[in-house]
Amino acid sequence: MAQLSGQPVVILPEGTQRYVGRDAQRLNILAARIIAETVRTTLGPKGMDKMLVDSLGDVVVTNDGATILDRIDLQHPAAKMMVEVAKTQDKEAGDGTTTAVVVAGELLRKAEELLDQNIHPSIIVKGYTMAAEKAQEILRDIAIEVTPDDDETLMKIAMTSITGKNAESHKELFARLAVDAVRQVAEKKDGKFTVDIDNIKIEKKAGESVEESELVRGVVIDKERVHPRMPKRVEGAKIALINEALEVKKTETDAKINITSPDQLMSFLEQEEKMLQEMVEKIAATGANVLFVQKGIDDLAQHYLAKHGIMAVRR
Repeated sequence: MAQLSGQPVVILPEGTQRYVGRDAQRLNILAARIIAETVRTTLGPKGMDKMLVDSLGDVVVTNDGATILDRIDLQHPAAKMMVEVAKTQDKEAGDGTTTAVVVAGELLRKAEELLDQNIHPSIIVKGYTMAAEKAQEILRDIAIEVTPDDDETLMKIAMTSITGKNAESHKELFARLAVDAVRQVAEKKDGKFTVDIDNIKIEKKAGESVEESELVRGVVIDKERVHPRMPKRVEGAKIALINEALEVKKTETDAKINITSPDQLMSFLEQEEKMLQEMVEKIAATGANVLFVQKGIDDLAQHYLAKHGIMAVRR
């Protein structure tokens, strides 16, 4: 923007349209309402699926509001704000994205009617803020307390969230897994239950049907044992964690060893083998029968671990 004789001069690219005042408000509201209308027809028991085709020709069929909005290519800033509404709702609650966008679109439609009555936007915002506070007050009054022991209500909540995620045919199974998983990690603090979702991990493995999905009450580590002679299954495991490599360490400075005879070579190799064997003996002496190593495990060390019946996993 430049100044010419006290008047601002706006320089815009060719073909640019500039809107100000009431026209700009109407266009922003229109863009946001179009997004709301796009997902509105996916809501409810009679909601319809949307078929999305991206620039590469990939097709996605879904009625999940968050998925639809995430895959739409938007340029208008007001429309992008509606997508942020959906993302925030999904992050905070994990469900209700379509409802949040539809409600926001309807609030904007009513706001447009108020603007037509020459009511200032700040007054409308203040009114909506007061209405939100009152709505939360009413919700607190009519809310029903749900305890972790109320299995029936928790199952209903979980199944409601699963509906619309293309998993309705197995919603009872997934709802049971979800409820049990949340109960497993729920912590009671100051009379309230808190759940850290990061303590629940979903591990996908190809090759089985959906019915084979299960809840593992523990930690799933997708790694293979390093030696075929190691045990495949260990019960009552005593686990050792090592954040170093189970290998002969290299010197910190560059070194050169000259070997002039076969006897020297044998001595060198025997010393390496002895060092690795001592490492494994120390691990076995602790009583550990499962070993997790952050870095590598030497082949010879793997052999000795297998002889001691220790299951080892690396990296």
